[in-house]
Amino acid sequence: MARGDLLYEEWARREPHMPRNVGRGARWQCHRRVINGVLFRQRTGLPWRDLPSSFGKWKTLHDRHRRWSADGTWEKILRAVQADADAEGRIDWSMVSVVSTSCRAHQHAAGAQSRPPSVPGRRSTPVRALPADQGGTFGTVLASRQEYAEVEEAVRQLQDALARITAE
Repeated sequence: MARGDLLYEEWARREPHMPRNVGRGARWQCHRRVINGVLFRQRTGLPWRDLPSSFGKWKTLHDRHRRWSADGTWEKILRAVQADADAEGRIDWSMVSVVSTSCRAHQHAAGAQSRPPSVPGRRSTPVRALPADQGGTFGTVLASRQEYAEVEEAVRQLQDALARITAE
């Protein structure tokens, strides 16, 4: 295990929330090795092609990172880990801070595509926007009713936490 890699305890918390090998095609490489490679790249700022071979093929890491970014897997893992930490009392919600900033875009930024990156090998699915009364101002875009229900629950929990903070 190298410096910066996931510890055994950290991996044990994340492993149940990782996607499973289902469907057609080859089996995925070890998720832990891929995540360690993505974290290494984020930590060092290296281009994908310059990743050490100890993490596997750079193309595998790039494709998995892009696929998980597009289909919401990273967000699901984050929500699951946060929920586990909250259940164990490791998150202090009294320290929640909501910051709103605005910045002016450069004139050449106008007209850029605003859709998420496509998932390789998948057809696109219909996209629904979250209504404004349920947190749609955050720009949340969903692709399934299940995700919609999960986001509704997360927004409800955030509103409850903010109400508790303002009441104190």
